[in-house]
Amino acid sequence: MGLPSPAPQEERAPAESAEDSGTKLGGWARKGSPVENKAISDHHLYSSVFRSCVRTTMVVMSRTRRGHCLLACLVQLQLLSDCLAAERYSNGFYYDDNGNGNGKKEIYYNGVRLHVEAAEAAVYAVRGSTAVLPCRYWYEPALSTPRRTRVKWFWQAVNGPETEVLVSMGSRHRSYGGFKGRVRLRRPGPGEASLVIDELRLNDTGRYRCEVIDGLEDQSATVELALRGVVFPYQLPGGRYQLNFHDAQKVCEGQDSALATFEQLFWAWEEGLDWCNAGWLADGTVQYPVTSPREPCGGSNLAPGIRSYGPRHRELHYFDAFCFSSSLTGHVYFLSSPNGLNFTEALQECERDGAQIAKVGQLYASWRFADMDSCDAGWLADGSLRYPIIQPRPNCGPPEPGVRNFGFPSQSQKHGVYCYLAD
Repeated sequence: MGLPSPAPQEERAPAESAEDSGTKLGGWARKGSPVENKAISDHHLYSSVFRSCVRTTMVVMSRTRRGHCLLACLVQLQLLSDCLAAERYSNGFYYDDNGNGNGKKEIYYNGVRLHVEAAEAAVYAVRGSTAVLPCRYWYEPALSTPRRTRVKWFWQAVNGPETEVLVSMGSRHRSYGGFKGRVRLRRPGPGEASLVIDELRLNDTGRYRCEVIDGLEDQSATVELALRGVVFPYQLPGGRYQLNFHDAQKVCEGQDSALATFEQLFWAWEEGLDWCNAGWLADGTVQYPVTSPREPCGGSNLAPGIRSYGPRHRELHYFDAFCFSSSLTGHVYFLSSPNGLNFTEALQECERDGAQIAKVGQLYASWRFADMDSCDAGWLADGSLRYPIIQPRPNCGPPEPGVRNFGFPSQSQKHGVYCYLAD
């Protein structure tokens, strides 16, 4: 494709938690504990000083001749600065001139601050399991009377927009989108707002943000959700580099998988994945992992790592795909017959057994999570011929564990078949 040999991709740094943004309204809270009436008298005193300052400023402005404009402006700025300084009260109290409807002024204390934190920066799980994303909030100093709070959770996929997952106030909550009916808050005690996600899906990975709002201020914390699984390269029967980004998404989904993220590909590289064909990732970049540097794979002088072509045009550029699969809720097994099965017979044999022909992602997941080991090549749903090896041995392929691939032979050939039975 005429693409230059890319430099190794460095590992991305983990996302940092959102910092405490402080109270709103320039640091002043809008509610708090009342103080004694003496402060009200002080308030009236400072209000009088402020009004006097403003009147003095206006007099200076009215008596200024045009030739003394610059000097007058400097005097005006100093006077206004003194006025503003006079109105501030540095003991942590805020005086509300608007009144509360009964003719009385209100005084609020802004010393109480809301804090939100996630005890873990990242949570790791597998598909089909339940994940708990931690979130806790508290006040400093502690409140004598609890405040009514609202908790909101948001989710952001790789390079995607932030969307709502759940909103909760008191005992009521509402979930949204693909999370509807699968999420809830775990609140064993005051200040607990952890998010529980049931029946995890491959596309649930990403950044989650816990936001706590009490009517005065809001604070938030973030946590990453990552699934443990296996990454495998995928290409169409016609050969390499036939998939644009959208095609790559579809073929991975068709094999019970999802396009891998950079982090997932990086973990696979750390575990020994070596593949010289570039493939799409979930963020729209094109990369490939190399553990043994060589000339066709970016050059023999480069260090091992992730080679990157960077972001590519999602419709016009064509590559392979790196797919990601996680654990299964069912199991994969091998079926054979004395005379073997062509592809059509393989489909029928699995159906006759109450199952369906396995997909590529299901075979990889079974190899990774169920230690499936079989030296017999079998049909898969995409028409490819593969078999999984945990213990390498003679006549069973290379000396490393992995899923062996014979490509896409004629569908009239006779082989066994790998079936998938859901639990």
